[in-house]
Amino acid sequence: MKPTLQSTATPKYPTTMGRLFAIAALIEALTWAGLLTGMFLKYVTETTDLGVWLFGRLHGAAFIFYVVIAVLAAWRLRWPWWATVLAVLAAIPPLVTLPLEMWFLRRGLLTRGVFQDSSPQNSAARAGRRGTTE
Repeated sequence: MKPTLQSTATPKYPTTMGRLFAIAALIEALTWAGLLTGMFLKYVTETTDLGVWLFGRLHGAAFIFYVVIAVLAAWRLRWPWWATVLAVLAAIPPLVTLPLEMWFLRRGLLTRGVFQDSSPQNSAARAGRRGTTE
């Protein structure tokens, strides 16, 4: 029987905070799309301003929710400073939060401890601080 190699790659499954960030990014993008549609109906076709009225409020709440979740995710998942800045700035232009979330998922930023040193010495030091073993 041939020995198999164990994979030490970072798992691509997001943590709970990573999933919450992905949900916030989706909500923010959907409300942006609704607001853009509402603006088209109000200013181009001049049919109704209901879309701007409704999605303006929804997008305002979604924007605040996304920024709060992005900062919490950056703190909990220990993102580098550049990832935090990108996540917050992605909320400003329309529909940028979705590709950013996909990129973060591919890079492993939505999994726990991505940028932590995983050497045996560092793992032992972290375990000693928590009082548990890994």
